[in-house]
Amino acid sequence: MFETFEELEKSIINCQKCKLCQNRTNIVFGVGNKNADIMFIGEGPGADEDRLGEPFVGKAGKLMNMALEAIGLKREELYIANIVKCRPPGNRNPEADEANTCLNYLRNQVILVKPKIIVLLGSVALQNILGKEYKITASRGNWINQKGIWYMPTWHPAALLRDETKKIDFINDLKQVTSKMQEFEEKEY
Repeated sequence: MFETFEELEKSIINCQKCKLCQNRTNIVFGVGNKNADIMFIGEGPGADEDRLGEPFVGKAGKLMNMALEAIGLKREELYIANIVKCRPPGNRNPEADEANTCLNYLRNQVILVKPKIIVLLGSVALQNILGKEYKITASRGNWINQKGIWYMPTWHPAALLRDETKKIDFINDLKQVTSKMQEFEEKEY
């Protein structure tokens, strides 16, 4: 367990624990407010993310940013990370051994951020965080509370690019996140 983001990121930079390291340009550690109440977790970096070293900067990320803006959330207020820190070839889903290798890094990020809410973007994030028994179609839009953290599973923004009808669900799920945050803020006052 690393005590700071800097120590954690430094430990990942030269990671060679799985085969994903062989083709990476950059690790994609995570970005955003390190004290965020809301954390987003995706599956893994794509080509743009690998090139720039930042999560959700490609087409799916731009769509996510537009959705966040539409409901009044700012990307800078959130913390955004992925299940794996290196790009899977051809943008395939991370394999089980690759995800398992990176999960301790992600767990350490969650411990450091201490979010109240984690938005799980797609089935890879959902199943790696909460368990294989969870299915995105059945779980999407439903709150799950585990170990004091509220989880909101929703579509991965890339799915919205393939099926525009999912955009409404995605926006509605994000609206639930902002409503839950308002509940937390009201309880604090």
